[in-house]
Amino acid sequence: MLHLVGETIDKHRAQYGVETGKLVQIMRGIYVAADDDADAMLFDHAPRIAAYLYPSTYLCGASAELLAPTPDRRLFLGSNRNERTRLRNLEIVQTRAPHSPETEPVEISDSLGDFRSRRSTLRFRYLESFRRRSEAGAAMPTAMQSDIAARLVDTAGDTQSAVIECWRLAEANGWRKEAGRAEAFIVTPLREAAARSKTLHVGWHGKQVGVLAHDGSVWRWDQTASESAIPVRAGAPGSLPPFIESLLPEGWLERVLKPKSELDRVAGGKRYMSNIVISANTEDVREIPSDALEGRLESFARDGVFTGGYEGPAPAFEQSLEDRMAETFAFAQTPRLSGVQIKMPINLSTDGLLRPATNRAFTHILKPSPGAGFEELPRVEAACLTAARACGFETPAHALIAMPGGLPDALLIERFDIRRDHNDRRKIALEDMASVRGVAPTEKYEGSIEQAARALRGVSSEVETDIATLIARAIFAWLIADGDLHLKNMAVLKVIPEGANNFTSVRLAPVYDAVTTRVFPGLANDQMALTLAGKRNQLSSGDFVKAGATMGLSAAVVRDRVESMGLRLSAHIESLSSASGRVNQAIEIWKNRIRSANSV
Repeated sequence: MLHLVGETIDKHRAQYGVETGKLVQIMRGIYVAADDDADAMLFDHAPRIAAYLYPSTYLCGASAELLAPTPDRRLFLGSNRNERTRLRNLEIVQTRAPHSPETEPVEISDSLGDFRSRRSTLRFRYLESFRRRSEAGAAMPTAMQSDIAARLVDTAGDTQSAVIECWRLAEANGWRKEAGRAEAFIVTPLREAAARSKTLHVGWHGKQVGVLAHDGSVWRWDQTASESAIPVRAGAPGSLPPFIESLLPEGWLERVLKPKSELDRVAGGKRYMSNIVISANTEDVREIPSDALEGRLESFARDGVFTGGYEGPAPAFEQSLEDRMAETFAFAQTPRLSGVQIKMPINLSTDGLLRPATNRAFTHILKPSPGAGFEELPRVEAACLTAARACGFETPAHALIAMPGGLPDALLIERFDIRRDHNDRRKIALEDMASVRGVAPTEKYEGSIEQAARALRGVSSEVETDIATLIARAIFAWLIADGDLHLKNMAVLKVIPEGANNFTSVRLAPVYDAVTTRVFPGLANDQMALTLAGKRNQLSSGDFVKAGATMGLSAAVVRDRVESMGLRLSAHIESLSSASGRVNQAIEIWKNRIRSANSV
């Protein structure tokens, strides 16, 4: 059952329900019974929730027609601003309304009874559907437009009268172009649309979940009808879905592949993280095997060093390791990776052999030394991940691996976004915070930890625990001088258990890509990637308390996190023996940061 504070429950009973495990808080003021399907509950009551949260808005676009979210779980509202709110798998999209929107009252029924709301009128939502830059307009399918057009003509008495009514309303709102397109749609018989220049089928765990179409200029995402939730959701009109954009090559791999266009960037590969397949061939969706762990790193590592065999790329006569790695990406079957650092998708077999994942399950990520002063980057990252685990964070299994040809050690990371073995029937997806917030990967350094917390609060299935972990993650990043905790280096891990249709677990993902950046050339003064309490540098415990208050955490909880993190990191440092040059420099920085935190 859904509970709204002030309507179906008071705040004291709601808090008691959470404390006794009978209720789960979705966001402030919104709760569901602990034994209910929260995603289904939110979907079924989306208009009521929208009216509760945003009483001055109205349902618009496809949502005004359906009186419900669209099949891809978006609810569209006309508002005085542009804003998105994520509530688990439901996304409430507010679109800035024009000068004179035409709305009407409407009675909506759900399991809690009837309630009154407002929606755009039939002719107004018809005009809305022709707004080129409107997400609400783009979400209305052609069949729905055709049905509305026929009803408008029937109501007005004839085609000409319907067109005149649309023009009058459009003139009041400055929508002349929209009115022109709406008129053409009414008076011109529908024809079969010409085939788009490129159609790509998107699969997840062996089943098609949608189609990406590119007409030479813009993208269109059409989700396949399904009872099960999927990780992909539509983005801004004409743009790639944020989840798919977050998977695409960048940095070193993008330079290797040299895509000629965004279409080439997407269509150039087939396999991506989180068991996503993107291909022009529908058979690939079914035939490319899902990634699942085979050999486990814990079975082939001792004291943080890989003990198995290596049959991956190696330098050869007149060819560097980088050249040999680049050759493997010439095959579309080689999984694509995001991130700026040089890395390689690799398979660890049950007998402990590492080989390229081109025609095998992609189970591990190999991160060689990039050179040019960053030779010890794998060692520093390994040290930071080990420290994170000592400080109580969940981290992926990892180990250093000796590389052939006398090259510096590489870092081997075990994937945590795939099934534990081939008998595991869960569906798992890893969505970074850039995608969760709906921003482009190029904007990963923009925003704040507090904004990331707000986005996390809208999707997490264990909100308070994950928010507390996020502030701890920020504290840890400050203590180890990690200047790369940006939106793509934080993520949520989303899981659909076998037999379920929704993500029953959406949790902050384990720590990954943690590095003391200040020990490397040109980064001696590196700052926090995202602001915290409005600052990127010279942070104090007071700044974390201030940020925590914005995130809904008490001062006592945040101060305890700062103190305990410092104590844990200090104890870990005491247990370490002498290490390599850059790692020793990093440890000295950690010690100084701990002293600084304790002195405030």
